[in-house]
Parts: sequence; C-alpha cells; structure tokens
Amino acid sequence: MVAKVTIAPQGPDFSELVQGYWRMAEWGMTPQQRLTFLKKHIDLGITTVDHADIYGGYQCEKLFGEALALDPSVREQIQIVTKCDINLCGDHTPDRKINHYDTSAQHIYQSVNNSLDRLGVDEIDVLLIHRPDVLMDADEMAEVFNELYKIGKVKHFGVSNFTPRQLELLQSRLGKPLVTNQVEINPLNFEVAHDGTLDQLQMNRIRPMAWSCLAGGELFTGKSEQAVRIRNELEAIRKEVGAASIDQVIYAWVRRLPSKPLPIIGSGKIERVQTAIDALSIELTREQWYRVWVASKGHGVP
Repeated sequence: MVAKVTIAPQGPDFSELVQGYWRMAEWGMTPQQRLTFLKKHIDLGITTVDHADIYGGYQCEKLFGEALALDPSVREQIQIVTKCDINLCGDHTPDRKINHYDTSAQHIYQSVNNSLDRLGVDEIDVLLIHRPDVLMDADEMAEVFNELYKIGKVKHFGVSNFTPRQLELLQSRLGKPLVTNQVEINPLNFEVAHDGTLDQLQMNRIRPMAWSCLAGGELFTGKSEQAVRIRNELEAIRKEVGAASIDQVIYAWVRRLPSKPLPIIGSGKIERVQTAIDALSIELTREQWYRVWVASKGHGVP
C-alpha cells in the first residue's frame, strides 16, 4: 500500500506516487474502464491524480470527469491536481495564432472554472501554474489566487517548471504558501538537481512532483550514446538490487534525492503502476546513484 505524505508544512497529504492522466485520450478506454482503472490504483494507495487543462487537446479532464460521474463518491478518496496558463492553438481556438502563456487573473479564473466543469467537481485540491510566464504579474496572480481560495474553488496552489527565483517572486506576494513545484527529473535530464530548484524545495520542506521520470521511453529505446550508457548502468544496478525491470531502478533513483520527489506515473496499465509501487522498497546506495549520474554526464565527478 502506497503511503500518504504531507507535501509541504501547510500543504495537503498526497500519496507517495501520483497517477498522471496526460495520455488518457490515447488509452482507448470507455468511461467504465476509466473508473475501474481509477478505483484500482486507489485500492493500491495511489490517491493523487495529476491533470492539466491542455492534456489530450483539452479532453483529458473531461474524460476523467465522465468516469468520476459514474461514481461521485470516489471524489472524496482522491486529491486532484491540475494546471493552467498554456494556451494551445487548435480547432477549438481558430483565432489563436501561436501557442503562448497567460497568467492574467482573467485567464486563471476562467481556466479554473473550465477545469471544474470538465472534471465535474466543485473544488480543485492543488492548482499549478504550468509554465513560467515572462509577463507574469505576481501581484495580479496573488489577487486571483486569494479569490479562488476564498470562494472555495481551489484549496492549494503551486507551480510547475519554475526556477527558484520565479517561485520566490510569486511566493513573495502570497499569504498562503505554495505547496509544490512539479519539475522534470530523470537520468537524462536532472538539471533541477544542480540549478538550485531542488535545494530551494528541500530548504522549505516542500516535496517536488517529478514528471517524465522515464524520459518518455527514451531510457528504454534511445539510441544516443548517453541513453545507451545510462541504460547499461541501470541494467547493471537492476541485477544488483534484484529489481524486476530498469524502470524500478529509475523510480528508486529519482526518490533517492533528498528533496523526496513524488514520481508521476504516466501509464494506463495497472501492471505498470504496480511495477512503480514495487520500486518503493528499493533503496540505492550513494555509489549506485552516482553511477547513473556518471553514465548520464559521460564523465566522473569533479
């Protein structure tokens, strides 16, 4: 059973693994099958679900909401995370010329209403700003955050892909603390471990959410020298720790970071979810962790 953890001093309780739904539109499931999958991972202890308004061309929240509507009592068992501020071009927005970011109060407020409507719920547990916006006005954002909290539409707020200074800027205007920064962490890309992002989160006892832990499959099939080096090292460590597959070693590698990231699982197959759960019992030594670091960098530590 996956344990619950408090992700920030004044934050919510999340499951130590998070189920991501960004590919749900590709899963080919009926509403009943989606509900069955949701209930299965809840039974395993994974109660936190990750969404964004844009996932699946603005369809994934709706697909999830259709499943939730079949058994509304499930809502009380889960924590819903969703994101906003990316504007995508598409058939739904024929007047939009380019993809861009929008953290205006009007856009955030409307995005929340749209997400609530698609999900079929009254409140979002955690709203994240999906990407840093150069035109972000922290004072304006603070006002809309306060309003959304006051009227009961959003319980907590966080960010995604923010630098330490960007997070610090936004936090400086808020009376309510940000509860997470969702960032990319995998053996191919872990710059957040070196640019101060994870240091800031550890300092403030905020647990990051980790997206793309498996690097979109690149760690399994990638042909680059870096991917091959990493894959070979992961396989060697897999044998040493008795893991069933290298993805379990990857999850253990991500979780070994002292900021204690919460990995997001992207698969719609319950067997893959179970594989991630089984990885929770694997603990890498410091040397094993750095062997993956060296394989990724292509050189030894300084």
